Amino acid sequence: MRTADLIQRNYHRIVEPHGLTIQQYNVLRILRGAGEAGLPTLDIGERMIEQTPGITRLLDRLEVKKMVRRQRSERDRRQVFCWITPVGLGLLEDIDTPIDQAGIDAFGGLDESEVRSLILKLERLRQTLGKLLRQ
Repeated sequence: MRTADLIQRNYHRIVEPHGLTIQQYNVLRILRGAGEAGLPTLDIGERMIEQTPGITRLLDRLEVKKMVRRQRSERDRRQVFCWITPVGLGLLEDIDTPIDQAGIDAFGGLDESEVRSLILKLERLRQTLGKLLRQ
């Protein structure tokens, strides 16, 4: 948990000057990956790194900043689709390089085989924890 906190603080120092939280940044990255098809609100929530019950509030704040747009589905009025806007894409482009560099710097003390080994171990840990939480 201490390591996760340090990682989050490292990324927070990059996104905060741009008026974003880590969770808002995560939403923008998810929507950029979705492309022109967009995503329903619930799908965004499921893809979040840090699960949050407040996905609607996150989207509200990003919509006010003109970084996302939403539209109710015509086929299923209960479903709301979301897209990243050019403003959101521009912001991500501005911080892509510093975010990438922060990741590189964080692993600077490990060689390539150690990084691969760590990733595999973390994936196994997440699988085990996922199974436990589904029980």
